[in-house]
Amino acid sequence: MRKNNATVFFDAPPVITGHAGVVGKKEGQGPLAADFDMIFDDTTLGQQSYELAESEMLKKAITKALENAKKSAADVDFILSGDLLNQCMGSSFAVKDLNIPSVGMYGACSTMALTMANAAMLVDAGAECCVAGASSHFCSSERQFRYPLEYGGQRPPTAQWTVTGAGSAVIEKQSDENRDRVKITAALIGTITDLGITDANNMGAAMAPVYVSMDS
Repeated sequence: MRKNNATVFFDAPPVITGHAGVVGKKEGQGPLAADFDMIFDDTTLGQQSYELAESEMLKKAITKALENAKKSAADVDFILSGDLLNQCMGSSFAVKDLNIPSVGMYGACSTMALTMANAAMLVDAGAECCVAGASSHFCSSERQFRYPLEYGGQRPPTAQWTVTGAGSAVIEKQSDENRDRVKITAALIGTITDLGITDANNMGAAMAPVYVSMDS
């Protein structure tokens, strides 16, 4: 592993041996529908709350990714996952029955990239197999950051719509059997960039400065 400023380069790049993405009804109606492993018409997934539904989505994404990688939970050294809820509780409930050493991570919109970057570094450091995952749910996010849907608040034109979905990737050490898989050659850890955007509904403006900073 070599480091250049905030970028880590892997001499023997870890590989992605399995992945999965699951989403809600709205996302399933979009142009990427054919790329998802599961689409749920019922956004509660039969659970008693949106938060539990988010956990169930993440659990399904993780188990599907493991299935696609032909791995079991017993093969995994570490699982890294995150969500948009307090104390990463969505992730905690999703992985609690898998009996895998768990690392909760919070990176808001960057959580999937963050879990994958750290999983790749763990594999580069000696782990054989790690799982990265992230989830969000529109209804639980609204309750967490804005107003519960039951409140009936009006959404301004600039308001964002948080995705209802979860993703997971199985990341392993490179071997003769998996050399043809997608490789993670480098990981860039970003810095906090704040230009004083105060409109809580315009998250695009709040996030844009970091991209300008990375390009420069």
